[in-house]
Amino acid sequence: MKEIITLGIESSCDETSVAVIKNGRDILSNIVDTQIPIHEKYGGVVPEIASRNHIEAISRVTKKALETANIKFEDIDAVTPTYGPGLVGALLVGLSYAKALSFAINKPLIGVNHIQGHIAANYITYKELKPPFLCVMMSGGNTQIIHVKGYTEFEVLGKTRDDAIGEAFDKVARVVGLGYPGGPKVDKLAMQGSPNIKFPETHFENLDFSFSGIKTAVINLNHKDPNINKADLCASFQKAVTNVLIANIKQAIQMTNVKTIALAGGVSANSYIRKEFKNLEEDNIKIYMPDLKLCTDNAAMIGSAGYYNYISGKKDSLNLNAIPNLKL
Repeated sequence: MKEIITLGIESSCDETSVAVIKNGRDILSNIVDTQIPIHEKYGGVVPEIASRNHIEAISRVTKKALETANIKFEDIDAVTPTYGPGLVGALLVGLSYAKALSFAINKPLIGVNHIQGHIAANYITYKELKPPFLCVMMSGGNTQIIHVKGYTEFEVLGKTRDDAIGEAFDKVARVVGLGYPGGPKVDKLAMQGSPNIKFPETHFENLDFSFSGIKTAVINLNHKDPNINKADLCASFQKAVTNVLIANIKQAIQMTNVKTIALAGGVSANSYIRKEFKNLEEDNIKIYMPDLKLCTDNAAMIGSAGYYNYISGKKDSLNLNAIPNLKL
């Protein structure tokens, strides 16, 4: 069987990343140029600054990805950029570059949904993983439970009605005084604390999520008592949001009778969430979690998803546009 090489391009937020992927599962290179130090001083991602930095980095990162993989442009079978969801200006940089490249080297352009990319991170980490399975998608922009029926066939069973889980982590971190990026900092401080504060947990009859109540309760408690133990606050917040995730995935398992679960998205790097999901294996449930370096935004996962789009016959025209609120 001929090896298929995809060039993944990711620029949906504040990481400029280009990767060379073989047959959807093997990383030949995965270069990530992060902007975290740039946005840290603003307490979050500034879209205009992110776009400018993508423009400066994209050619350099692509060149390095090809050199690391030891391939040339003509060895690529398909150019597979993220086209949504994300920040529209940031998305347009990677997509425009990909379109120009696709035209110049006469190779197909295949757009990738960023969420599909996060799911595909598991295919790189676990060569044996195949659909169907349930995926708990948790990131700065999305919280969803997805029934992955095939490599390119998805059904969203539940989604957030307000804040995404990553957004809640970032807001709690800001209030507590930890700064940006919030997720890793809350995780680290929570390790020193005890989850001894009871926060409200929102549960619906369906599989939807709501994290605004927990987030607001943390903020209000911190305002009321500025001297409260911040480590306990973070540990208690983490426990409350994880309880909601676990309750919903248990309900999804009952609904679908699918007992294979994959985590995806930046928040799936959280050590407490990983530990609690791993505990589900005692109930004969198989848990897959991507390598930590593949949880956050990267082009390897985009190249993997692009491969499955390619072999399913998907092809986009050069009119493909960025869709900031793209659904799965």
